[in-house]
Amino acid sequence: MANLNPARTAWVIVLAALWTSSPVTAADDRVTFNRDVRPILSDKCFFCHGPDSAKREAELRLDVRDVAVASGAIVPDKPDESEMLRRILSHDPEEQMPPPTAKLAKLTEAEIATLRRWIEQGAEYEGHWAFLSLAKESLGTHPASDVSPRIDEVVAAGLAARGLQMQPEAERHTLIRRLSFDITGLPPTPDEVNAFVEDQSPDAVEKLVDRLLASPAYGEKMAVDWLDTARYADSFGFQVDRPWEMWPWRDWVIKAYNDNMPFDEFMTWQLAGDLLPNA
Repeated sequence: MANLNPARTAWVIVLAALWTSSPVTAADDRVTFNRDVRPILSDKCFFCHGPDSAKREAELRLDVRDVAVASGAIVPDKPDESEMLRRILSHDPEEQMPPPTAKLAKLTEAEIATLRRWIEQGAEYEGHWAFLSLAKESLGTHPASDVSPRIDEVVAAGLAARGLQMQPEAERHTLIRRLSFDITGLPPTPDEVNAFVEDQSPDAVEKLVDRLLASPAYGEKMAVDWLDTARYADSFGFQVDRPWEMWPWRDWVIKAYNDNMPFDEFMTWQLAGDLLPNA
């Protein structure tokens, strides 16, 4: 498992601070079942054609690919021959899906287009995301002569695919400000700026990044998103703004980042900390 403070992540932060070009994203028309299709079927179809046998209609399951394909509801690569899509597009109340009696909203044009593209692309299903193993994707490289770290090659390849190129390194005053804000959320002091500008050693940037990552402010900044997501607060808020004793957990999250706790261990403590030995 990746740590909370891996070196490569640090260099992503560094490189992000060096580029000033506008983002250009290539259109990706590939439909993903879990991301694009499952929410539509779950919202509009699974109530009558899903895993609940007590509510299932016509013995049709759209949550199981083999059943959906065998019934003709879905014909991979052929949306116009797929009964599911024909029923969705039908204006006949006797055939229309979802049926008017279900009192469900009709599929939007965008949802219908998504299902059509999905069927055209083979109508592949995926297991529930919670039970899928993480896939390690190969990283593209770009044989650029002006980049040395491996992560720079990966980023350069991504830029090249979008018709962009690496920007020159920012001047020292700008670079230390960007790195300081990115890593700690705080501006550098005048003395820190002067020291970095005067340091002409080849590893000056690496030393600066290491120093910022070792700063307590690093953990404080990194913990903000996690605490916000968990809706951390020092008090109840609203009308009765009583304080509550949540600060030990806040401090623990900050310390976990500063100690570079492995992410799997971090999640284990978050989910089952009170059940672990010596907790």
